Amino acid sequence: MILVTGGAGYIGSHCVLDLIKNGYDVVIFDNLSTGHIETIQALKNFECSGQVADFIKGDLRNLEDVAHVFKEHRINAVIHFAAMSLVGESVEDPQKYYRNNLVGTLNLLDMMLKYDVKNIVFSSTCAVYGEPQYVPIDEMHIRSPINPYGKSKLAVENVLEDYSKAYGVNHIIFRYFNAFGASEEGIIGEWHDIETHLVPNIIKSTLGTSKTFEIYGNDYSTPDGTCIRDYINIEDLARAHRLAYEYLKMSNFAGSSHVFNLGTEHGYSVKDIFHMCEKILEKKIPFKICPRREGDPAKLVANANRAKQILNWEAKEPIDKSIITAYVWEKQLRKIRNQNSLGEKS
Repeated sequence: MILVTGGAGYIGSHCVLDLIKNGYDVVIFDNLSTGHIETIQALKNFECSGQVADFIKGDLRNLEDVAHVFKEHRINAVIHFAAMSLVGESVEDPQKYYRNNLVGTLNLLDMMLKYDVKNIVFSSTCAVYGEPQYVPIDEMHIRSPINPYGKSKLAVENVLEDYSKAYGVNHIIFRYFNAFGASEEGIIGEWHDIETHLVPNIIKSTLGTSKTFEIYGNDYSTPDGTCIRDYINIEDLARAHRLAYEYLKMSNFAGSSHVFNLGTEHGYSVKDIFHMCEKILEKKIPFKICPRREGDPAKLVANANRAKQILNWEAKEPIDKSIITAYVWEKQLRKIRNQNSLGEKS
C-alpha cells in the first residue's frame, strides 16, 4: 500500500486519483488544514475496480499520529506532499513552515526507518532555485531560495540526500513549476481558501459580479512586461509521481535517488494566459495592473529532459484543456461551497 501524505490537497488528491485508476491501493494521511474532507469523499466514491483509498486524519508534527498510520497499514512506499506552501505567509511566520515542512518530514522518515520503508517520492518546488541565473532551469542550477518556504523544501532535499547515504532510503525529488487544471472527471480540482494561483483567479473573475482580475507588475524584462511561467497540467504532474513510484519499486539497490524538474519547457506570460482564458471561455474579463509582488522572478521555465530520459515522462495535456477543466471545476466548487453554507445555516 502507498501512503500519500497531504492526499486531500490539490496535487496530492490528483496523485491519489491517478494511483487508484492504475490499480494501486492508497492510504491518505492529511490534517485537513488546507485539504478538504469533500475531496476525500470524492476519491472514496470514485469507482475503480475495487481499489482502496483509505483515509487517516493526522498531523505529521505529531509523532503518534504518524506511528498510527504505519501500525494500521503495511506501507511499502510514501509519496509526500504534506506541506505549507504560501510564500508570503512563510515570510511572516517562518516557524510554522520549518515545523510543518521540515520537522513533520523528519517524523515521517523516523517511522519509515522503523518500519523498513525505504522508498519515498518528495514534492519539492522550483522555489529552491531562487532567482534564476539562466532559463530554462535544469536540475544542476544553483539552489538559493529567497523565502522560508523554498528554504524549508531545500532543507528536506538535503535531509533526503543524507538519509540516502546513511540509511539506504531510495528517493525521488520533484521540483514543480506551475500546476493548474483539474481532473478530467470533474470530481476534484484546485481548492484553496486563500487562492494565489493565476488560472483559478482569472476564472473567478469570470464568475463573480464585477470582480476585476489583478495583474501584478507589467514592467518586467519580458516581451509584454508580465512574468513568464511554465504551466503544467495537474494530471501530467500526478502521472509523474506514479512513474516515480514504479521506478523506485524496480530499483534493485539501496540509496537510489534522483531529482527531476517537472514542467512543459514552454513559458507563457501572465497576459498570454489571461488572453487564452478570455478566448477559450469566450468571456471579456476586466483587469487592472497592480504593483509587483516582492520576490517574483521575471521568468521561470523548466528544463525537464532528465524526467524524459529516466522516467519516460513528459507533459502531454494541452493548455486549453487545462483551462477548460479548471473552469468546469470552479463552477462545481461554487456548488459545493453553497451546499456547505446552507448546511451550516440549517
